[in-house]
Amino acid sequence: MRFLFYDRVDHIEKNSTITGVKTFTLSEEFLRNHFRKKAIVPGVIFIEAMAQLLGWLVVYSHDFKLSSVMSLVQDVTVPPDRRPGFSAKIHAELISTSQRDSLGRAWITDNGQEIARVDRIIYSHVRHVNTEALKRLFYYYSGIEIEKDA
Repeated sequence: MRFLFYDRVDHIEKNSTITGVKTFTLSEEFLRNHFRKKAIVPGVIFIEAMAQLLGWLVVYSHDFKLSSVMSLVQDVTVPPDRRPGFSAKIHAELISTSQRDSLGRAWITDNGQEIARVDRIIYSHVRHVNTEALKRLFYYYSGIEIEKDA
């Protein structure tokens, strides 16, 4: 990941759900020199934030023995003109997962109101991974402490 589009993971439940937070500020690197008159958060950033969290849920659910690559997004709703300066809650759930692929959905809320949604995200799995490196990255990027048995 070149850019991380979530600030922390608040909750994760294996094979089920993950929630996290992203504060969108005017000083975001992706906004630099992008908008001249009125900065807005591009819709693709909302999609990427949801995909990153759901992707980590897939990896976590498979005990860090695989990596996930987003291969399809479908039924997407994103705000057309959302300005930076808000803190979003990212929610995602795993609908099904196998050794080959995973299916999930995700949505973003601001003050309890849904502002973005992806009803279908499919991930292909890559099995040749460094399990310990993936585990370290997840706990580092998530802002949660390493589980005692992890």
